Amino acid sequence: MPHPIMFDDADPILTRLRERALAFPEATEKIAHGRPTFRCGKMFAMYGGSEKGATKVRRDQALLFVPDPEERDALAQDERFYVPAYVGAYGWLALDLTPDCDWAEVGELLDAAFRQIAPQRAITALDARTR
Repeated sequence: MPHPIMFDDADPILTRLRERALAFPEATEKIAHGRPTFRCGKMFAMYGGSEKGATKVRRDQALLFVPDPEERDALAQDERFYVPAYVGAYGWLALDLTPDCDWAEVGELLDAAFRQIAPQRAITALDARTR
């Protein structure tokens, strides 16, 4: 039985996140477990999830991402970030998104996540854009 869809395509926060995540070279979107996931071969970000813990509080407007290992501890100490259910066991973190959140920071988190999983050709293409 497939998972129920747990997002609204008309969600303006999802629209902003999609614009940023799909701007990376070779990035694609796939619905998995009822939520949008962003991939470049492997998954580097997901929209929505739940917080790890006994109650598994749903966080439908959250960015779940693969943090840069060198920044993970610092991010985890910031009260805005939390360990998401399921993928948190693999080092992922999450951040609740709001219309007025720092979208430049979201872009930086996505960039770091993308670089953790993308093949070298995609990273080379990304770096060529910023020269």
